[in-house]
Amino acid sequence: MALRIGIVGLPQSGKTSLFNALTGAQAPISGYATRTVQANTAVVQVPDPRLKPLAEIFKPKKVTYATVEFVDVAGMGQQDEEARKGGLSAEFLGHIRNADALAIVLRTFVNENVPHPLGSIDPLRDLEQLDSELALTDLATVERRSERTAKAAKSGEKKYQQELALLARLQEALSSGVPVRRLELNAQEEALVKELFLLTMKPRMYVLNVSEDVLAEAATLLEHIHQGQGSAPSPETLNGELRGVAAVAQRASAEEAETVAVSARLEAELSELAPEEAAEYLASLGLPKLGAERVIQVGYRLLNLITFLTVGEDEVRAWTVTKGAKAPEAAGKIHSDIERGFIRAEITHFDDFMACGGSFAAAARKGLQRLEGKDYVMQDGDIAHFRFNVGR
Repeated sequence: MALRIGIVGLPQSGKTSLFNALTGAQAPISGYATRTVQANTAVVQVPDPRLKPLAEIFKPKKVTYATVEFVDVAGMGQQDEEARKGGLSAEFLGHIRNADALAIVLRTFVNENVPHPLGSIDPLRDLEQLDSELALTDLATVERRSERTAKAAKSGEKKYQQELALLARLQEALSSGVPVRRLELNAQEEALVKELFLLTMKPRMYVLNVSEDVLAEAATLLEHIHQGQGSAPSPETLNGELRGVAAVAQRASAEEAETVAVSARLEAELSELAPEEAAEYLASLGLPKLGAERVIQVGYRLLNLITFLTVGEDEVRAWTVTKGAKAPEAAGKIHSDIERGFIRAEITHFDDFMACGGSFAAAARKGLQRLEGKDYVMQDGDIAHFRFNVGR
């Protein structure tokens, strides 16, 4: 199943432009929020430079990349006060409740032809408004669950009393604007919260939509703040867009979240160029990768995902598993029978394989190919061949 990232933001933040840059879908762009929430969806390949050299060696019938599904919904934050009390619409929730993570798009660019719905540019203020709306939506969800649980609790069963106590904690936190992801929950409580599909529980990244002329500077600033370097300037010492970039990045750092700077308009234009031309233009800006690729990489880190590889004449393929997954679980991604009948995993890391001239035999002679058992923890870049016997 593809990683699913929901793209949310205020109208005119550039989120649909970002969606188009990420997917090449050419979805129509509108600056107006509507009560009828339509979503743009598209599945894209996860860039992985390891597949091309493997394909050149094995010459398979097909090459299969891991995928990410992006879901772009209409702009938030434009409901009237009475409507906002109930949170986001059921239609909106239907599009993003199953998202694995949220990409929250915040605008820093100034363009008089694209007026901001709140009248001025302030990404931190926009984030607070979006957070408020997400919290209100979760609060409405929790309150509805509380009503049902209260009725069930009349039976006297202890589990319903425990559930009511947890729901009361959630209500108190959300009423105070505290996202559920900041609460300390035990395994049983996490299982219940997972059933609620709460938006403030989802991992998130902040995507700052900056103008092209500050893109390189913004990327450098974010890198310094993310690494905790003392040389990173405080927001008060910066002007223009970079001030807003630093303010959001510092908040993200305090939350242990991540921030990516993109120029959605530029990205959308680059997505229409040949890869070589786009790479050349990025290099001229001092940027090694498209923002779209960086968004996907951050999504993988947020969800602790890694990629292992399988190779052969039929197919060279990338598979996604959670970091810490053991070999049988990885085998199950290919087929449940392989997990059930798992015997051993033949593991050669991609880097070792390529260093040995793309030869498994050479890797084995150097001791770089290993047979691993059920307790082996998969590593990003492992090339795996699973031995199994379903008749055992």
